[in-house]
Amino acid sequence: MRTIYLGTPLFAVNTLEAMVRAGHEVAAVYTQPDRPKGRGQALAASPVKEAALRLNLPVRQPEKLKADFDWLAAHAVDVMVVVGYGQLIPQSIIDLPRHGIVNVHGSLLPHYRGAAPIQWALANGEKTTGVTTMKIDAGLDTGDMLLKAETAIGPEETAPELSARLAVLGADLLLRTLAAIDTIVPEKQDPEQATLARILTKEDGRVSFSLTASEIHCRARGFEPWPGATTLFRGQPLGLGRMKLTDRHGLAPGELLVEPQRLYVGCGNDTVLELLEVQPPGKKRMPVAGFLNGARIQKEEKLG
Repeated sequence: MRTIYLGTPLFAVNTLEAMVRAGHEVAAVYTQPDRPKGRGQALAASPVKEAALRLNLPVRQPEKLKADFDWLAAHAVDVMVVVGYGQLIPQSIIDLPRHGIVNVHGSLLPHYRGAAPIQWALANGEKTTGVTTMKIDAGLDTGDMLLKAETAIGPEETAPELSARLAVLGADLLLRTLAAIDTIVPEKQDPEQATLARILTKEDGRVSFSLTASEIHCRARGFEPWPGATTLFRGQPLGLGRMKLTDRHGLAPGELLVEPQRLYVGCGNDTVLELLEVQPPGKKRMPVAGFLNGARIQKEEKLG
């Protein structure tokens, strides 16, 4: 099948590679323009651009997709495939391919429409999630659904780990969708069942110890690596890395309990987390044992 591919993040690389392996002709790969990155702010290519160049595929990077309408109209394709491209696609472009535009979305639609479905599924404590292929329309993840694949979420799984699994699942689902695109009966989404997975902000990472240990644990896993889980200690930011649930009780929210090489913090509803890794300001993430050696935590000190 002759296609045009639109994608930007690492999550989208598996699908592009799978399409090429399966013999689909990719006439062009669209991805976001190179952006400044890191301390030096040097321009960096997206993961999809790097993959496309490795696969010897032509790359196009307009600031706005509609600016490339004439090129797209002149290069007729059977279908366009979108995975995390980063722009809403105008109806004039949606109408160009014979089979429309197929999107691979990292949730079981209509749940978790939007920019961060994997992160919010974890943060909200979901036990299962999956991927959905759908026909793009002019809305935000509102198009008709084609196929779905479901998977359980591991109890300690983080957003990068779950994203890597869903990327593989989504690539396979896309190939199955393209193979059956003439026979699949699209299913409309029920707007009353829809939930929004809005874009993350730095504020989302700020830990409130009024939440239960389980709620904080879920949010920390979902917001890894950004915005992470952060709190205050002695008036300075403290990042919270790996943590685990315990069956302890008796600590007020934010109250600390130090045992040899171990650190516990009280949470809401008389629950307690054990902190396994922390990140003091200006330092890399470290095991709690190393932090305790330098911090010398006093009995009345708290987090938050």
